[in-house]
Amino acid sequence: MENLRRRTQKDVKDAREYSIAGFAREMLAVADNLRRALDAVPAEARNSGDKGLETLIEGVELTERSMMQGLEKYGVKRLTPTNEKFDPNLHQAMFEIPNTEVPNNTVLQVVQDGFVIGERCLRPAMVGVSKGGPKNVPAGDVGEEADRADN
Repeated sequence: MENLRRRTQKDVKDAREYSIAGFAREMLAVADNLRRALDAVPAEARNSGDKGLETLIEGVELTERSMMQGLEKYGVKRLTPTNEKFDPNLHQAMFEIPNTEVPNNTVLQVVQDGFVIGERCLRPAMVGVSKGGPKNVPAGDVGEEADRADN
């Protein structure tokens, strides 16, 4: 009976936390379209001084910001993984970038931000990862790696 009670409590907690996941995914698509609309406006048009266009851009930016604040209020968080180690649970590798200065599988470029809700991945971040750098070394092996490099 105790196990049933615990299981029911966990199910209720998960239902509360993740019930908006489908809705949040749809809203992320809308937010992406708002961002694309803003990015489509050429820089020279933005700087032209046209008050109508400036007002429109400001309105779209405020709408996007308000939508993201609403999602954050319900536990949706943006992933910005630049310079982090690639995590296949949170990131989707789109391409590799040759770079010997950073460790292998380091996220160097974010094509599209990812989002999580609670502990679950709502949408993986689409990223470009490094290739050709030193392998990621576990923290305990750092001294051994340095000793091998000296020899």
